[in-house]
Amino acid sequence: MSGTTALSAEEFPKASIDGLEAVIHAASEGLLSHQAEDGHWVFELEADATIPAEYIILNHFLGRTDEVTEAKLAHYIRAKQGADGGWPLFAGGEFNLSASVKAYFALKLVGDAVDADHMRRARDGILAKGGAKECNVFTRFTLALFGIIPWRAAPLTRAEVLFAPGWFPLHINKVSYWTRTVTVPLLVLSALKPRAENPRGVGLDELFLRPPDEENFKLANPTNHWLGAIMLKLDRVGKMVEPLVPDTVTRKAIDKAMAFVSERLNG
Repeated sequence: MSGTTALSAEEFPKASIDGLEAVIHAASEGLLSHQAEDGHWVFELEADATIPAEYIILNHFLGRTDEVTEAKLAHYIRAKQGADGGWPLFAGGEFNLSASVKAYFALKLVGDAVDADHMRRARDGILAKGGAKECNVFTRFTLALFGIIPWRAAPLTRAEVLFAPGWFPLHINKVSYWTRTVTVPLLVLSALKPRAENPRGVGLDELFLRPPDEENFKLANPTNHWLGAIMLKLDRVGKMVEPLVPDTVTRKAIDKAMAFVSERLNG
């Protein structure tokens, strides 16, 4: 690392070496103690609360609820709630606003009463952070699909970007595979703006300091990078000209996006 000097084995304190070796030995023994007789290892696949929460949200979006499965997922979500009332992105992590909004929403969808202690603590934590207005863009898209917030709260995403030539800076092939798997379906949802079935008619007005329709959902540039500033300006301009884009062009872009996903799904 810049500004630091590496120590040789002779210069490194013996106590530190002994301590490191002890930790390595303990870790090795711990792994070996969990090894099955045939040589393999298997551990619980854990994730933060957003994964089970999003599964519940998805099913309510589609209008196909499953009370048995929801009860198990809701139990898991409640068990992962932090002492601060919210949910982190990793075990022992700090309160994460977006994860907490999704977890609260999922629990409310399955029927948890808003005046229950765990829901009250979660709500207090969310409001203390500025409310659901301050959640990240992916959560904003989710809330917009349920009609909880207006679509103007989400950044502009147009499926027509898939027509961009190879030299274009925002070409789909210039981003990671994970980004493509998220972005392309999101382009379709942004274009069609489907409304969630939401069979129980659940809303989240209590997570906002003001009514959602009156909120100023200003997009931020957290890094203050010049590229972020340009993107924010393009978002504002794009939203002004968006109504002028012919529906036929948008439909062709949606078809291209659907083909993009289908080809890779079936491949």
